[in-house]
Amino acid sequence: MLPFPRIALFTAAILPALAAQAQPGYVPEGRTAGIIRVWGSVQMQELMRLWEAGFHRYQPEVRFEERLNGTVSAMGGLYAGAADLALMGREIWPEETMAYTQVTGAAPTGVEVAMGSFDVPTKADALMVFVARGNPLTKISFDQLGVLFGCRKQGPPTWSQAGVTGEMGKQPVHVYGYLPANAAARFFQNRVLRGAPWNCGLHAFGNRQTKAGGRIDAGRQIVDALAADPLGIAIANIHYTTPSVKALALSEGTGLPFIAPDRSDYAAGRYPLTRSVFIYFDCGNRKGECSPAVREFLRYVLSREGQQDVSREGAYFPLPSAVLARERSKLPSVK
Repeated sequence: MLPFPRIALFTAAILPALAAQAQPGYVPEGRTAGIIRVWGSVQMQELMRLWEAGFHRYQPEVRFEERLNGTVSAMGGLYAGAADLALMGREIWPEETMAYTQVTGAAPTGVEVAMGSFDVPTKADALMVFVARGNPLTKISFDQLGVLFGCRKQGPPTWSQAGVTGEMGKQPVHVYGYLPANAAARFFQNRVLRGAPWNCGLHAFGNRQTKAGGRIDAGRQIVDALAADPLGIAIANIHYTTPSVKALALSEGTGLPFIAPDRSDYAAGRYPLTRSVFIYFDCGNRKGECSPAVREFLRYVLSREGQQDVSREGAYFPLPSAVLARERSKLPSVK
């Protein structure tokens, strides 16, 4: 009989594949041809290759032209008319929405196509909240995180505002995280701080180049700094965890459960700081009508086969059934 940890690991590994198998399969609405121009995320390149190969089994006369220079380029290709699809390896930013709207006169339209990674950096990796191993906390709510990480006129927060009692409760909280312009920081600010400014005492880190030409990830620097500070709290990814720190269970609000950063809960879409990746589309006439080739490809991506491709890629996670159904309902009509 297998030891429990190995059973748990095996179960977590197969959950995404089982979820994808439960989705409706791709049934072409007709044979189509043409060129689909794709701009955007280089991190999603492998996933895009799997989608293209799978789609070609049904629609062999569709070709793809890609310029995957990074997510920051994606929406520009769309509103300039140079791309049919914008491959977004993160959430869209307000300035990207504003630029698209200013150029086209319409709001951008997109669909969520996969959940971000659990522990693979650069692939829309989830955010976890860490404290030092000796900290008595085991869980924290979004409201409490907002107090600790947000800007306050009343001065620096103390640990009592996170529910810590005794002498430690009187001590100030030291906060660690990413540079505010970082995509993960923007996600946290929007999701948890609800757009409020960051704590003025935030110790912020960006990726750092070494003299030897390597790179030290911001997440690694954050966790290392936290490990040396018993009064610290940090946001990073579990990829960087060490024995000196621990991740907290999170609750989005009053009456809602606390969810630990567990791979199984993550795969089921329950973890509160799960991120996602998206495809935005523009069909020329700004009325939500797409060419048959673009629509068929999006239908494939949001099918059982497309979500199985997500599982095969290995870093991203397929969408839960309810989310997948919601996103399919957003697909445009055919001319």
